[in-house]
Amino acid sequence: MYIYFNQQKKKLKPELKKILIITYYWPPAGGPGVQRWLKFVKYLPDFDIQPIVYIPENPTYPIVDTNLEKEVSEKAIILKHKIFEPYQMASVFSKNKTKKISSGIIPNQKKQTFLDKTLLWIRGNLFIPDARVFWVKPSVTYLEKYIAENNIDTIITSGPPHSLHLIGLVLKQKMKVTWFADFRDPWTTIGYHKSLRLSTRAERKHKALEYRVLNTADTIIVTSKTTKTEFEAITNKPIVVITNGYDTESVTKSILDSKFSLAHIGSFLSERNPAILWESLAELLKEIPDFKSHLELKLIGAVSQEVLDTISQFNLNSYLNNLGYVFHSEAVSHQRNSQVLLLIEINSEETKSIIPGKLFEYMVSNRPIIAIGPKDSDFAEIITDTNTGVFFEYTEKEKLKNTIVSYYNQFLEGKLQSYGVGLQKYFRKNLTKELAQLINSKI
Repeated sequence: MYIYFNQQKKKLKPELKKILIITYYWPPAGGPGVQRWLKFVKYLPDFDIQPIVYIPENPTYPIVDTNLEKEVSEKAIILKHKIFEPYQMASVFSKNKTKKISSGIIPNQKKQTFLDKTLLWIRGNLFIPDARVFWVKPSVTYLEKYIAENNIDTIITSGPPHSLHLIGLVLKQKMKVTWFADFRDPWTTIGYHKSLRLSTRAERKHKALEYRVLNTADTIIVTSKTTKTEFEAITNKPIVVITNGYDTESVTKSILDSKFSLAHIGSFLSERNPAILWESLAELLKEIPDFKSHLELKLIGAVSQEVLDTISQFNLNSYLNNLGYVFHSEAVSHQRNSQVLLLIEINSEETKSIIPGKLFEYMVSNRPIIAIGPKDSDFAEIITDTNTGVFFEYTEKEKLKNTIVSYYNQFLEGKLQSYGVGLQKYFRKNLTKELAQLINSKI
C-alpha cells in the first residue's frame, strides 16, 4: 500500500500499527505546544507504531519557528485539511492584540481597554470551547472517510485547543475506534479560563463539553498528577500521566555567559509577574557592591507589558536584555549558556497542575533553576527529586534572596552548576515507550 507524505510516495510497512494523531500545533508552529507530539511522532516508529498526523492546512500560529520543520520525522504520514480561523478576521481590528490573546497573553484586568474586553468576550462566549471549533465538522467528514479506507482503529486528540477533542468525540460515536484524549493542559481549570469574561451559559457549556469528552474517551492522558486528580472527580475512565520531557539537541558547545545572567525562556505572562524576584534583585544591587557590575536579566520569548513595567519600577532596566522570541535551537543554547534559569508559574490554585515543558530542557542544561510558583506545585516535586534547582512560594522572599546570593558566590568562584539525578525517565524516547505500551495495551 502507498501513502503520501509531503507529496512523495512511500511504502507503509504492513507490520506497523497505525494510529491517527489529531493536533493543531505542528511545525512551523513554534512555542511549547508543538514539542510534545513532534517528539512522540519521532520515536513511535521505533516501537512498531506508524504515526499519521492530521493538522490544519492553513493555521494561524501566534509563534512560528521554521527550523522545527527539519525535525519532522520522515516516517510520519502528514494529512492536512483547511481550517476557518476567526483570528484571521479579528486581526483586522488589532493584529497585535489578537496574536497575544491567541498565545495566551491576556492583559491585566485593570489595564484592559474596551477592545481588549470585547475581543476576550467574543473569544470566550461565541467560540466554545475555542476559536478552532469550526474545524470540527469538516475534519470529522474528512477523517471518517480516511479512517474507513485505511483500517485505522486508534485515534489520539491533543489539546489545547480543546475543540480538537470534539473531533475525537464525534468519531468515537460514529466509528469503532479506540480514542485517547491527550490533555497537555487542563480545560476549565486552565490559568487563563477565568480571564475570558465567560457568561454563566458559556461556563456551563464548557463544563458540559469537558464532561462529555472525559466520559467518552477510552483513556485520558495528562501531563501532571494534579490534573489526573481533578479529572478523577469528573470521570471513572482510565487516566494516565505521561509528562513532557527533553530530547537530544544538536547545539554548539556551550560557553557560559560572563555575566551573572538570570534567564527566563518562554512566554512571560502578566499573571506570572514575580514581584519578590524583582524586589530581591533591587535590594541585592544596593547591598552587594559588585553585584551591579555582574547582573544580567535575560528575557527570551513574548513578555507582557505588565512584567516590563514592574521591572522598570524596580529600576532594573539597565540590567535587562529583552531578546524577544528566538528559534527553539537558539533558546536551547541560551539555556546552556546562562548562569541561572528562571521558571515562573502563576500563583493560583488552578496552576498547581502546570508543569512547563521547558522545565525538562532546563533540567538537562546543567544550570541551576530558580522556580517560583504556588504551594504544592507538581513541578516543585520534580525539581526537588532531580536536584536541579530550588523552588519558592511567592511568600518566600528571604529564602529566594539567600539562594540568589549563594548562586552568585558560586558564580564568582567559577563553581556554579547543577547536578541532576534521575533525569533519564524524562527522556522523550523513554516517554514514547510508555505511550506505545499504553496504546498496545488497548489492542
